[in-house]
Amino acid sequence: MKCRIPALLLVLVLAGPGFAAERIHFLIPGGAGGGWDATARGVGEALARAGAIDASSYENLSGGGGARALSHLIETADRQQNTLMISSSPIILRSLRKIYPQSYHDIVPVASVVVDYGALVVRVDSLYLKWQDVVDDFSNNPRGVNVAGGSSRASTDHIVAALAFQKSGLDARQLKYIPYNAGAHAMVGLLSGETQILSTGLSEAIALADQGEVRILATTAPERLERVPDIPTLTEQGVPAVFSNWRGFFAAPGTTDTQRLQFERILAGMYETEEWQSVRESRGWTDFFVAGDDFVAFLNQQEQEMSALLQELGFLN
Repeated sequence: MKCRIPALLLVLVLAGPGFAAERIHFLIPGGAGGGWDATARGVGEALARAGAIDASSYENLSGGGGARALSHLIETADRQQNTLMISSSPIILRSLRKIYPQSYHDIVPVASVVVDYGALVVRVDSLYLKWQDVVDDFSNNPRGVNVAGGSSRASTDHIVAALAFQKSGLDARQLKYIPYNAGAHAMVGLLSGETQILSTGLSEAIALADQGEVRILATTAPERLERVPDIPTLTEQGVPAVFSNWRGFFAAPGTTDTQRLQFERILAGMYETEEWQSVRESRGWTDFFVAGDDFVAFLNQQEQEMSALLQELGFLN
């Protein structure tokens, strides 16, 4: 997806140095090497190499699936003026399920930067050649279709699969989701025949498909992506299931509109740099810039959709 920079932000980018002499501290709710860590460090690297900021620093604060970092940002807000916390769809899922005591409503949404869509994967020798084959099989025998995911029930992998089944007119509560403690283990479950389908992130699915052991039946992108034009979407197969596992940044509560616009401006300008293009291409990321009020509206819509689906699945009262 090509990033779209609002006209106001583009003017701010071209208006002068402003925020360029500053340092950004990135708060990362997980450990080194994870998706949040890679995104925060990739953004910081691109900004520093492009000269958009003088320096970047990083703080990995694991615990509670991200709850510890969220609480820390709120409790120390008066010392976090230069801090951006990376997060993604789980901040909504876990807040809805009360795993997080707070939510994105308690901090300041700044902008999303990249997105990874969901993917539904089968073995190369699977009899499922298109999504309708899965729908037909599930309709005849729901318990005979097992879906693997690399995370717990009601997590992103589960939600992606449940959304696909729900939007196909099926009862998502009958979905037999088998959680594994990592994507690699879920992949073993698929290849061993323990499950028939793997629900995972598209970037991970592409890497698996390149190894020649699996096929990607469909993605939850709204339309086919330029970098993988041969992979169909659920939407084009008649299933209006769109889900984006975005990654974006949030500032501490009390951040002024001026400060927020400064953060937005520098992130918007990053997309025009060769440094960002190099980082993005090396990681296989898809640009997804949504900022300010548009980002808040996007989060609100995703919260409503996730809440309805979690209620249907029985995870919310």
